[in-house]
Amino acid sequence: MRSKQELEAAIRTEGRAVLVVNARSRRGRRLFGSARRLLAEAGMEFEQVYPVTDPARLTEIFTGVLALEPDLVVVGGGDGTVAAAVSHLAHRDIALGVLPLGTTNNFSRSLELPQDLRRAVTVLREGKVADVDVGWFTGTHPETTGTGTDERHIFANMVSLGLSVEVARNVPHGLKRLAGRAAYGLTAVRLLPRHEAFKATVRIGDETQEFLTHQLNVANGAHHSGKRIARDASPDDRLLAVYRLGDERRIRLASATARHMLTGQWRSLDEDAFLTTDEVHIATEPPMAVDVDGEIRGQTPVTVKLLGNALRVIVPQSFIDI
Repeated sequence: MRSKQELEAAIRTEGRAVLVVNARSRRGRRLFGSARRLLAEAGMEFEQVYPVTDPARLTEIFTGVLALEPDLVVVGGGDGTVAAAVSHLAHRDIALGVLPLGTTNNFSRSLELPQDLRRAVTVLREGKVADVDVGWFTGTHPETTGTGTDERHIFANMVSLGLSVEVARNVPHGLKRLAGRAAYGLTAVRLLPRHEAFKATVRIGDETQEFLTHQLNVANGAHHSGKRIARDASPDDRLLAVYRLGDERRIRLASATARHMLTGQWRSLDEDAFLTTDEVHIATEPPMAVDVDGEIRGQTPVTVKLLGNALRVIVPQSFIDI
């Protein structure tokens, strides 16, 4: 592995770069041409450009990307596209650059990247290489036999279970294009009256907590639904933040979510609302589907671990890299 400075020097000189843009993301199709123009104006050249119209091919595409042995992979899209990139680039001597073209862009916000396309391109040209954390998730994928198989995934931002899973399953794509982030809130309001609370058993080391809730999250990044979860949360703090929103009462979920959205930028991970760790085991009654960076990946019980400094990314010079 090269040092961060050596990789950065390679990218700035004769390094190989590849561009992957999800043309089906919220802004990807509309801004693909603008992104190519801005990148060219910034003097960035790419050995290969992949406009992705079928997200089901992302694994195939990133396999081909790795075969090119690039120094930099620039990915344009939302959290799902970035998550696919992270799962392939973690633990490799390749930097990930992000153009935030999705609906919530949680991971790019956690990297302190501008959400404006022109300014994001400026970061790619003038930013630095940093090492940040990713998460590792293992759960059960139920099969038709009922026995299940072990499923493991590297993730960028968050593992969640509860109402958000149903929202991810049911949010209309047309509403996402029209309303952006608000589409998730509108879908949650529609689904909440019928959503049942679940019992969660959370084990960290030798300590176990049990509670009833409608929503439980395990965050590696600093943002959820486009908002900060805490002022000191970071994808480079060697911590997973475990937190629930409310208890078994639906009104508490609504109020806790509103508080999270409005006050997250002032809250601290030291508060009782958060459990911080580098590994957590979660079981639920009943077993539940789990959302991993916006995709349904298996079901509980799950184990989530932190992989410190496992991903190289291009971030603003102001980003604190530890």
